[in-house]
Amino acid sequence: MQLDLLQGVLKAVRTGIIVFDAEQRIILWNDWVEQHSRIVADDVLGKTFTDVFPDMIDSRTHVAISEALRNNFASLLSQTLNKAPFPLYSTPADAAAGMRMQQAVHVMPLHIPALPRHCLVQITDVSMAVSRERKLREQAVELQSQSLVDGLTGIANRRRFDLHLEQEFRNAKRNSTPLSLIMIDVDYFKNYNDNYGHQRGDGCLVQIASALERVLVRANDLVSRYGGEEFAAILPNTNEEGALRVAEALRAEVESLALAHACSGVADHVTISLGVSTLMPEPAAKTGNLIHAADRALYQAKHSGRNCVVVNACKPRA
Repeated sequence: MQLDLLQGVLKAVRTGIIVFDAEQRIILWNDWVEQHSRIVADDVLGKTFTDVFPDMIDSRTHVAISEALRNNFASLLSQTLNKAPFPLYSTPADAAAGMRMQQAVHVMPLHIPALPRHCLVQITDVSMAVSRERKLREQAVELQSQSLVDGLTGIANRRRFDLHLEQEFRNAKRNSTPLSLIMIDVDYFKNYNDNYGHQRGDGCLVQIASALERVLVRANDLVSRYGGEEFAAILPNTNEEGALRVAEALRAEVESLALAHACSGVADHVTISLGVSTLMPEPAAKTGNLIHAADRALYQAKHSGRNCVVVNACKPRA
């Protein structure tokens, strides 16, 4: 009765069970393994590990079985390092395609009275868990990506700006290279919204963001939406002269869009004002010094006729 019960349990369990004797011969091969290997027990019982799994000789699984039989060591083979050690397949279609199921493998020594040591190998299908984990990772990456992108314009948002500025500030300090910042404001944008409506206003910001991105071609340059109608451009390893050239290119690119702006006080089309600052980071310097200087330059540009670039030297403040 107990033997019948044991056979019933082995047939019902939804994990693979293989038992090896002291000579690594297979003495148990349960129904689950039959189903997913497409090999019936009668074809493998009495055969050695190397006979049945020639491609796995000296693999981590083979070594774990040897250690269990020889030194009484149990092993849990990490799924991360051993994704699919045994030739097991979830479906016939997977078998035809050679796509193995993801597996967790537990190798345990067995002590049977009056017999040499045996080894139990338990195999669990973790394909669903792996798929779910992969999907969660992808969703996490997507969410993180979305959290750093401005929802309207598709360029970097303020959070991404803050992170990137801190990173490039550290790099500039470490490498003793200049770091430049350009603050950008759309001229008379409130008037634009009031005259054309917020939908047209949003479309205007989207086109400006695209124009700014077209100018910045280096990998570590970053243009972001700083807030409202304000944008910012971070230019690593760029001196004051280089930053001024980039700022003029940004201004010209936006002006070339020729977006009608009947209520502008400076032109009949959309324009931008820009404030530039460059910092050679010193021990006392902070990112706030750079931002403050660029803000002052932008303020001067807006009060000097707009549609222009003003450069403001940045000096670290205590």
